[in-house]
Amino acid sequence: MKERILCAAIWYKDLVPENKKGLQLNSPNPVNVDRGIVFCGHRHVQCLAQMIVLFGKYQSEAGEEVQGFLTSKNRFVDRYEALKIFKKARQKLNEPLYSKQLFSENLY
Repeated sequence: MKERILCAAIWYKDLVPENKKGLQLNSPNPVNVDRGIVFCGHRHVQCLAQMIVLFGKYQSEAGEEVQGFLTSKNRFVDRYEALKIFKKARQKLNEPLYSKQLFSENLY
């Protein structure tokens, strides 16, 4: 089965999920993510909003982040790799491509 791009995602590498008692939780991150937390959504702004609500931080306070996408093989990929996967899978463009990166507007 060909790998496909599913949805927008942002990987916050420096954020550690904790429960209300302050214990670190194991997050259900994609298979290739070894630290931090990945939020996914229809658009990248939804991922950002989730982080703000759950961590109470502004984007500039969240540490290192990578904007990208989740794939059908449960991998996080950056915008450049996402475009390669998107083209190889012959997924249908919603908006024309204007760069060598994939944007959520291109998906749907």
